[in-house]
Amino acid sequence: MAESHVAPAVEVTVILPGTQARPWAWRELWGHRELLSFLVWRDLKVRYKQTALGAMWAVIQPLATMVVFSIIFGRLGQMPSDGVPYPVFSYAALVPWTYFAAALGSGAASLVGSQSLLSKVYFPRLVIPAASVLVPLVDAAIALAMLFVLMAWYGIAPTPALVWLPAFTALAVAAAAGASLWLSALNVKYRDVRYVVPFLVQFWLFVTPVIYPTSLVPAPWKAAYGLNPMATVIEGFRWALIGAAPPDPAMVAASVASTGVLLWAGLRYFRRMEGLFADVL
Repeated sequence: MAESHVAPAVEVTVILPGTQARPWAWRELWGHRELLSFLVWRDLKVRYKQTALGAMWAVIQPLATMVVFSIIFGRLGQMPSDGVPYPVFSYAALVPWTYFAAALGSGAASLVGSQSLLSKVYFPRLVIPAASVLVPLVDAAIALAMLFVLMAWYGIAPTPALVWLPAFTALAVAAAAGASLWLSALNVKYRDVRYVVPFLVQFWLFVTPVIYPTSLVPAPWKAAYGLNPMATVIEGFRWALIGAAPPDPAMVAASVASTGVLLWAGLRYFRRMEGLFADVL
């Protein structure tokens, strides 16, 4: 009697292009979390490969900028610092700002830099800018450790508001992610973006209270000023770490709202352009 063989069921995965109707890809991104971890680890290893000072560059950049700001704006320009020594005042702002600038630069160039990977295998394209935004957090953590050393030198103790630091960090990451989604997708089609990003970062620096306190901003303008999410992030860092004045509630609300819109719109645009990445690159 002949034996009958039943072929085992084959699982079929159907890959559909992203659409504006399905901009949220968190489930797909979570399913590829191991790939995200691998890309973050790869970028971390490459970041300071064959460098003499290694991770010390994470401290040297904000520290050198702090020295320049302290001489030009603190000593010569007599910029107010809300009763805090100007070196600590500026360095507390440079920690989140340096992270944001690095995340914006690497995020904007992430898709173009991964051209060979995008054209060979399918995976959620969102993983690439997400990894680029997460990698600079390691540098920010190293720079933050240096800030505690600087605070100890000036006899400044962290405040109980330190518990809010993760919330302000999350706001900075969300703002960097939203802007990076826009810039990385635009950079695939328009390579002019690589020239625009340095100018954008420089302009954004001067409309952010890195050099000056928000106490110089008139009260009626605080909400409008908060449309820049990094304004709230930096004021939040100063409040949580060095005891500066807390961020204005209207400014915080405006920053959270603008970051939400930026991230939502960036995801929609990224998903709309996602199907063209491999062809254009």
